[in-house]
Parts: sequence; C-alpha cells; structure tokens
Amino acid sequence: MNATQTGILAGLILGLAATQGFTAFLITLAVGVIGLVVGRVLDGELDLGDVFGRGRDK
Repeated sequence: MNATQTGILAGLILGLAATQGFTAFLITLAVGVIGLVVGRVLDGELDLGDVFGRGRDK
C-alpha cells in the first residue's frame, strides 16, 4: 500500500468518524480528497509548486 492509498483511506475513515447523515458525506468527501492530495505529494506524483504556480520560469 503506497502513500496515496494510505492517505485516502485515512481521510475517508476520519471523515466517517466525524458525524452522520449528509453532513458526514460532505465531510468524508472533503477529508478524503485532502488525504488523496497528501498521499500523492508524499509519493512524488504531485508537485504543489506546479499546482499553485510557483517555481515556473518567467
């Protein structure tokens, strides 16, 4: 299991533990996406400098 899979799994579990109902769905979705992004950064598959426009040569 790589960091991307671990990150999204941890995010989904934390989101489900938050509340119940439609709010839980939204929280789970948001925390799952955060976990996915963190996992991809740790795996080196996503460079935040590219996402936010930093590090580009002008």
